[in-house]
Amino acid sequence: MISKTSHNFDFILVTGEYYDDHPLSPAGMIARVLEYAGFSVGIIEKPLNVHDFTKLGKPRLGFCVTSGSVDSMLNNYTPLKKRRDEDEFSAVTLIPDRAVIFYCNKIKQCYKDSKIIIGGIEASLRRFSHYDYWDNKVRRSILLDSRANILVFGNGEKQMIEIANRLRDNKDLIGILGTCILSKDDFGFTKLPSYSETVADKIQFCKMQTMFSNFKNMAQEYNNNYVIQYKSPEYTSTDLDLYYSLPFTRKLHKNSLLKMAKFSVVTHRGCFGNCNFCAIALSQGDKIISRSIKSILDELKSLTNHLDFKGYIDDLGGPSANMYGMDCATKCSNACLTCKKINLNDSKNIELLKLARKITGIKKIYIRSGVRYDIASPEYIKEIAKYHTSGVLKIAPEHFSKSVLKLMNKDVLGFSSFKEIFESVDAKQGLKYYLMIGHPGETLATIDELKKSILKLKNIDSFQLFTPTPMSISTCMYWTGMNPFTLEKVPVIYDYNTKKKIKRVVLDCIEKVSN
Repeated sequence: MISKTSHNFDFILVTGEYYDDHPLSPAGMIARVLEYAGFSVGIIEKPLNVHDFTKLGKPRLGFCVTSGSVDSMLNNYTPLKKRRDEDEFSAVTLIPDRAVIFYCNKIKQCYKDSKIIIGGIEASLRRFSHYDYWDNKVRRSILLDSRANILVFGNGEKQMIEIANRLRDNKDLIGILGTCILSKDDFGFTKLPSYSETVADKIQFCKMQTMFSNFKNMAQEYNNNYVIQYKSPEYTSTDLDLYYSLPFTRKLHKNSLLKMAKFSVVTHRGCFGNCNFCAIALSQGDKIISRSIKSILDELKSLTNHLDFKGYIDDLGGPSANMYGMDCATKCSNACLTCKKINLNDSKNIELLKLARKITGIKKIYIRSGVRYDIASPEYIKEIAKYHTSGVLKIAPEHFSKSVLKLMNKDVLGFSSFKEIFESVDAKQGLKYYLMIGHPGETLATIDELKKSILKLKNIDSFQLFTPTPMSISTCMYWTGMNPFTLEKVPVIYDYNTKKKIKRVVLDCIEKVSN
């Protein structure tokens, strides 16, 4: 049972977002998975006061806490640390700063002995010692500040079912794959530099960054205690087929973040692009797990019977749309993008697209997920250009300075050929580009390089000012001023006036080519 009304629930899920019964909603997915496993779930969305936390009563087994799809500080503040304006008609609504900690403290205030499970992006990327841009200092693991019993990192379906079963059977929570706990014992796990070492020494902070992995058992010391990470469980295509087949109604809140994705379908999880500024590698993972073609087609067919469906699929893809079907058979630790063992053939993806657009009741399938142009075959490019865009396709070269791109880990080939093939399919087709400025390595000289490219390309859809988010390699560069792998110095723009200046330069350039 999933409900917002009073009931004696097994679990109460506390979320910083409006609740959506949708597979793209973190809370929505976990609620459905728990229900499938035989547990009842209550939902408390965007709580603030004691009444909000007590209106469903005390759960039998525990509270599950998440800030939602976005870290609360990233949600609440601009890259220049200005508080965002809340608009009652917008999907972007403010939540408490450090929402996971705030929610857990409120729960402890109301129900001292309740078990608390934290998860989602905010918990996942703050599970160890991390640089916090908004405090401008290294903070300790969120597990300590939240006083939660256990932390789930990454996609948490398997972990949550195991936790639920153990709590039901009065068993301890030690040794659950894909979780972190606080322990007196390090269990002989790989030791990260301690919290105090990462605070005192930026070289130790860099060392910690190079050791992070979802697929290792790791321990970090905090005054003779340890934050213990049990390596991620193995998710399979069969698992994903099950999760996405659950009976989601796709009913959305009126201010849902998913309004433009109500009829989106997920094809796979993970991304092996390993962009240094991206959180996916340490949340979803850097290996691809694809659903079966049958599972995806069955979901598409079911959407044609939805009362609100008008024939248009909002998106069909994953973190990088054209990585579907590029699963790693060997499960090694090599970087997939440069590994000779992985098959970067996109034929399975093309087969899926051709079958999907033949389904009766579907007028158009859009691809709005990111596309990696460096691994896109000419056949794939022609397929999406002809059948799966609305006239333009948005891609993210991020920058055009080789030095900045190298530090982003996006110094890849294929941009020019992708552009040429895509635009040759139909004169009406075109590309629009996302850019990032202010990334470590940025200087006034690299901004000048970027200006020249903008003037040539013209179709700049938008750009963002780099925001250091917890646990990313780029954030490590920002905090330490070093490349963590080489310890070479990296130029970093810290001054806010300079950040504003480069933002204005790029804005003026985009406006110039738009007129």
